Amino acid sequence: MRPSWIPTMIESDRELSAMVQKLWDNDINRLRPGTDYRISLQGKAGNLSLMNDGNDAAGLPLFTYVDESIFKKETFLAFISLLDNYESDTGVPEVVTPEEEAENHKFLDSMVKTPAMKIVHKHLVAKKLSPEDMTQFKEQLYRIWFELYARRGSSKPDSSGFEHVFVGETRGGRTVIGFHNWIQLYLQEKLGHIDYKGYSVNANSPQPDENKHILALQFSWKNGIKPKGSIFIGVSPEFEFALYTLCFLTSPNERVRVSFSLYDVEIVCHHYNQKHIGTTYPVLVRYQNDEKKIHS
Repeated sequence: MRPSWIPTMIESDRELSAMVQKLWDNDINRLRPGTDYRISLQGKAGNLSLMNDGNDAAGLPLFTYVDESIFKKETFLAFISLLDNYESDTGVPEVVTPEEEAENHKFLDSMVKTPAMKIVHKHLVAKKLSPEDMTQFKEQLYRIWFELYARRGSSKPDSSGFEHVFVGETRGGRTVIGFHNWIQLYLQEKLGHIDYKGYSVNANSPQPDENKHILALQFSWKNGIKPKGSIFIGVSPEFEFALYTLCFLTSPNERVRVSFSLYDVEIVCHHYNQKHIGTTYPVLVRYQNDEKKIHS
């Protein structure tokens, strides 16, 4: 006999998929692969031990071109202004200056004005998961993403959801943790701080596609290694911020499967004390067949 909870799970995933599709359709600032940006996948990354940095399947950078005029848009500007506000090594306490706090609030102000965050806010209010009052909603977002907490092995507040997911951190100087954002990846690669090692696939995952928006990859950063990371590429900051906020607040599970556009994706979202985002990122399950895709 089918357990009673299974239909609910399927239904909640369908509902979430419909929401993510709506976010995707309203991501007006998303870049077009091959036009607004180009990447070079090169080779498949090997099994990279933490102590061996010699296994490189990509001699060239990942990004071959990005139309940087997009970075002048309000949400991109506000997002990029936050990327230099953090100490990357876990265990080093974060000190938030008044200027940095103001930048955080400016970023949230830019987010809540976007179609994506308006869609998510309306949905969360209807679900009684977020306050309708915009000031209170921004306070909720601040707690989830920017309030500091002590990551594993640290006694003092040294991390936040935003830092971990979008900026990246290092542990012990040798391991990169978090770092699931393409803009940070591009900017750090441009500065020479990133060495792209190749794409990552396993037996169950599809071959990556330079014209698709999700990629698993391997890279080194600041003398540390990210053996396998997974990121959206070319999407706007507001799409990711809205998507991850939605999953954090609506799903008690740490993995939820959604289907949208050409993608079947698992969104991993680990909570920290049920108050903050510990980490969150996409895992590509498969590409949907074009003929099966239902156009809205």
